[in-house]
Amino acid sequence: MFARPSAIYSQTAYVTNDMEQALAVFREQYDVSSFYVFANDAPGMVQSDGSQMKIALALVGGVEIELIEPQGDTAPMFSAPLPSDGSFAIRFHHVAYRVEGDLSDFEAHMASIDSEKHPVIWSGSLGDMMRFAYTDERALLGHYVEHVWMHADLRAQISGAIPVYPAVKD
Repeated sequence: MFARPSAIYSQTAYVTNDMEQALAVFREQYDVSSFYVFANDAPGMVQSDGSQMKIALALVGGVEIELIEPQGDTAPMFSAPLPSDGSFAIRFHHVAYRVEGDLSDFEAHMASIDSEKHPVIWSGSLGDMMRFAYTDERALLGHYVEHVWMHADLRAQISGAIPVYPAVKD
């Protein structure tokens, strides 16, 4: 599943129950002074379970760092690792592999995964611009794996908005 010609390790993701406090932790302790922050409620976004989240992205050393704050009780897959007493936490959640190429490459990538060994538990799309799916690898690896594909135009738009560390000098 990892060793696929068009799949590139691209992201490490964490969940939190307080985005502002998590951003402060990354600013103060990890020298990541800003993130691109947005909600996953874009027009045309379709998700298998209707989860609502606040998301923050930064590119650090060539790897995207994603912070996710589940909103209310709409995203149990993302809120389950967090403390039930409401105390602040940041918890590792998943790694992501970006599938390069066109939509058919993503479809071929997903078709190559043995769904009995690596069940898809959450998926979605943004029209014809993005596809994503999460496989549950917790039994062996202790975390989920996201498989994501973006149309080149969307990838360029998002990449242009994400802060890069260390900062690229002109």
